[in-house]
Amino acid sequence: MSTGERTGDSRRRDTRRSGGRGGTPRRHATPRRHTSPRHTATRAGQYAALLGYLVFLAFPFLWLLSTAFKPPRELGSIHPTWIPEAPTLDNFRQAFAQQPLSGAAGNSLLAAAVSALLAILLATPTAYVLARFRNRLSRAATGWVVISQAFPLVLVIIPLFLILKGLHLVDSRIGLIMVYAVWSLPFALWMLTGYVRAVPRELEEAAAVDGAGRFRTLVSVTAPLLAPGIVATALFAFITAWNEFFFALVLLKSPEKQTLPVVLTHFLGAEGVADLGPLAAAALLATLPSLLLFAVIQRRITGGMLAGAVKN
Repeated sequence: MSTGERTGDSRRRDTRRSGGRGGTPRRHATPRRHTSPRHTATRAGQYAALLGYLVFLAFPFLWLLSTAFKPPRELGSIHPTWIPEAPTLDNFRQAFAQQPLSGAAGNSLLAAAVSALLAILLATPTAYVLARFRNRLSRAATGWVVISQAFPLVLVIIPLFLILKGLHLVDSRIGLIMVYAVWSLPFALWMLTGYVRAVPRELEEAAAVDGAGRFRTLVSVTAPLLAPGIVATALFAFITAWNEFFFALVLLKSPEKQTLPVVLTHFLGAEGVADLGPLAAAALLATLPSLLLFAVIQRRITGGMLAGAVKN
């Protein structure tokens, strides 16, 4: 066989492999995925359950929003409506006139922010130790952290009150901040331990090769990677302290030191009759900070949850 014939045969083979003339590759159609009726029904059921759950969560807030803008005539109607017929802001003015909501909101903000900061500062290095040095002691500490969340408040309030009384911290903002920080610390430890385990050890080993110590590695390498988890944990600690009622009711007696959840109970009369309009307005204002925080940093919360769910 001559050289020309061999060249022609090779060109024909290349043309057949490429799928046509001009060397254009042949495109293979991707097979269509056929979803079974059972799969479609399952997915529809999941979306229906999610929609029902969202309606269940949104119903109290929407009803509170509607009630806060209703005049007294509509609040006493036997046929309530979702949308106020004559919306008014008198409930908000009466709420601020009847109770010191601004001072109570400031007390709640101070207690929640400082306690969340203290909990994060204590939980971050402790979670690092529990995640990196896994032995019997760390496992026992982790188990105790989980078990401590099951204790009801009634079991600890009397010993806690006696301890704070001995330290002269009853009816004190500092004492309440310490209680909130200690109470949210186990939950912060549990969350941050999962986030630390998601950080690859190779990064810390590389920092150790470069001469960085444990503390320098934690501050310069691990802490920046834990930023989403720290933000998520701090937010949950803040919301827990912001909404807390029982500790503030027992430990604070001075009206100027009471937090917002305690002040909201003052809208109830001696016989349990509520001043519904101002109470709804004040409760709506107390709910807004939590919603605004979630709306502002929801991306960091999602990233922190996903990071904490990954394990090496």
